[in-house]
Amino acid sequence: MNIFSIESSEDPRIAPFVSIRERDLTGRADGRFIVEGKVTLGILLERSRFAIESLFLCKTRLQPLADLLAKVPANVPIYVAPQALMDEVAGFNVHRGILACARKGDGLSLNDVVGPQTLLVLNQTSNHDNVGAAFRNAAAFGVGGVILDQQSCDPLYRKAIRVSAGTSLWLPYHHGGTGLAQIEALKSAGYTIWAMTPRADAAPLKSLPVPDKLAILLGAEGPGLPDLMIAAATAVRIPMATGFDSVNVATAGAIALSYVFNARQMS
Repeated sequence: MNIFSIESSEDPRIAPFVSIRERDLTGRADGRFIVEGKVTLGILLERSRFAIESLFLCKTRLQPLADLLAKVPANVPIYVAPQALMDEVAGFNVHRGILACARKGDGLSLNDVVGPQTLLVLNQTSNHDNVGAAFRNAAAFGVGGVILDQQSCDPLYRKAIRVSAGTSLWLPYHHGGTGLAQIEALKSAGYTIWAMTPRADAAPLKSLPVPDKLAILLGAEGPGLPDLMIAAATAVRIPMATGFDSVNVATAGAIALSYVFNARQMS
């Protein structure tokens, strides 16, 4: 393993790890992203399609992570520092003591993702927690890919990766374009599209047969899907108690995906 001790926060070798939170909020323009924690590091090393560039660890983590670090490619440097210095570099308390830097590379096209029996489509979903949770739910219920419009947040944002339990590192996804264009492309590929909405005139979820090829469409937390997108799809609602019409967007996705998954398991 290529292990290097870091003694200064100004060491240029750890530049990708400087002020991570601020870079996350403003958006990184260098094609890199940061992975935090042991579970997600394991997925990055063992299952991800993304190339790992370097690691930055608290020096007390070297021994506990020995088995995992043995899987790090020989050409990837591992930088180690005391906890206080690591926190200074990152700009916050990295209490897990584990950071990795990876490269996004070329993103997948829409055609690369279209094909599986079930897809999840996110429109204007700008909350990182919701995107991360949506990816985790998608993986749990056998979704073959996720499609996000250009206004949805980056699923490789550090917090989104963590909330997704690392699934955004391996589940195929396309990020870009507009929702209406995505609907038309999916229809052309033979998909039925369920637009999840609390509207009273929408079909109750369990009243619908599950089609062979299905895309479940979710909108932003709060405003939901635009009218034009709902009109271009099949409007579907989740029946709820009187006086309450909606749940968190990721939760709505989980309920719909669970229904589809179980229906297919029983068929």
